[in-house]
Amino acid sequence: MKKNNLQRQVYFNGNFVDESEARVSIYDSALMFGDMVFEMTRSFNGKQFKLKEHLKRLYSGIKILRIPLKLKIEEMEKAVHKTVEKNLKLFEKDDEHRILIDVSRGLLSIYEDVDIRKGPNVIIADFPLRWTVQNCSHLYDQGLNLCITSQRAIPAHLMDPKIKNRSRLFYLMANIEVSMLKGNDNWALLLDTNGFIAEGTGSNFFMVKDNTIFTPEHRDVLRGISMYTVINDLAPALGLTVVKKNIEPFDVYEADEVFLTSTPFCILPAVKLNGLKIGDGKPGTVTKKLLKAWSDLVGVDIIKQIKSWDKKKKTGTTPYKFADNNTLTMDIEEN
Repeated sequence: MKKNNLQRQVYFNGNFVDESEARVSIYDSALMFGDMVFEMTRSFNGKQFKLKEHLKRLYSGIKILRIPLKLKIEEMEKAVHKTVEKNLKLFEKDDEHRILIDVSRGLLSIYEDVDIRKGPNVIIADFPLRWTVQNCSHLYDQGLNLCITSQRAIPAHLMDPKIKNRSRLFYLMANIEVSMLKGNDNWALLLDTNGFIAEGTGSNFFMVKDNTIFTPEHRDVLRGISMYTVINDLAPALGLTVVKKNIEPFDVYEADEVFLTSTPFCILPAVKLNGLKIGDGKPGTVTKKLLKAWSDLVGVDIIKQIKSWDKKKKTGTTPYKFADNNTLTMDIEEN
């Protein structure tokens, strides 16, 4: 195929290829078993946010899943920066960079005669962050309606959710279930097998009661980079305490405010649970303070930036939508 110089370039096992040509074998372990670890990052003012933390989590998953990757973490970091550099000219001035890193085990051994490529695959893509968040800025003003699903979170003793991997059908099933509900801006919230709040499908959960922030114990959840930004950076700077505890749905109904954290949106307020108001049914004061503190930390007005993207021509890529009812379900790879 003739090379199209207008296509974004994807890092593919040490080389750069056109985005449309970045493909793995149908016999890859990722396709056969969901056997892939991954990370998704974002930039602020073009600078990657906490890239090293994302990469450390990625390499923890690589280690635990025993993927025989020879590429060192320092080399992976350089490859990310090189990918951004390769694509700079294709980004608009106000775009932020959304990095997707996929690492698969590669071909299953019984199929190795099919393809000359042996060993793990490393794929790094760079695309505009606005694809994920465009036309969603109203969520900062109006908030989400969290909906508890019948689909439960997978407990760590069965498959550890702290490994960020592509075996996420349970997230997808929760999103599909919520998409069938009436109303707008419904968002899936998973319980663990004991009936406690676990996480959203690609986001971590926080609630505020009497000016104290509570978040689920980190047992059966993906430990998000954004979650730790709130716990370790923002809350202490504002003199706020974060307590990890088992949280029941009843506790959420009694909360003053609730918010979710995720890489692309940073913090999103939730104003209802199963259609019932949380607090006064509006984004809370603590949530707003944390968002302001995050904006100050990175030198970007987060809400203003996302609202500016709403004015642009709508792209063909949006957060997943499974029904014709304006139900939003976030990309299932966000924490």
